[in-house]
Amino acid sequence: MSYLIDGHNLIASLPDISLDDPNDEARLVNKLKGYCARSGKKCTVIFDGGLPGGFSAMSTRSVTVIFAASEHTNADGLIQRRVARTNDVGKWTVVSSDHEIGSFARGRRMKHMTSIQFARLLQSSEPEQESHGEEIHPTVSADEIDELYQAFGGEPDG
Repeated sequence: MSYLIDGHNLIASLPDISLDDPNDEARLVNKLKGYCARSGKKCTVIFDGGLPGGFSAMSTRSVTVIFAASEHTNADGLIQRRVARTNDVGKWTVVSSDHEIGSFARGRRMKHMTSIQFARLLQSSEPEQESHGEEIHPTVSADEIDELYQAFGGEPDG
């Protein structure tokens, strides 16, 4: 299964990325790359307002990144055109909270998820962060230090 994603729409649904962040697109792409690596799925994410528009160098085998050139179209228009041209509709899920895009996708018999639903999916598939709690300060005994000097050569200072 592959996902066709309305990029800025999804960013607005994520608690850890802000549309005000100048690196919001790159942060979302990195999150999608991690999701694809864990799930084996593929994503195409389309953002508004790219200069120049078109495929981005951020794209990989699993995540295709496209920017809509603002003078010609927007992400919604590009998503609808891709939905209209897709023959293998059963292999795709459209991700957007835009009602028009959702209706258009369902009208073509494509699966549809809101951005909030997909954001939950992304959050639940992220690896758990390791709790660091207290810092650990290991101690090494004088005997262990002597043993290390013997094993690796050298003399203790002083």
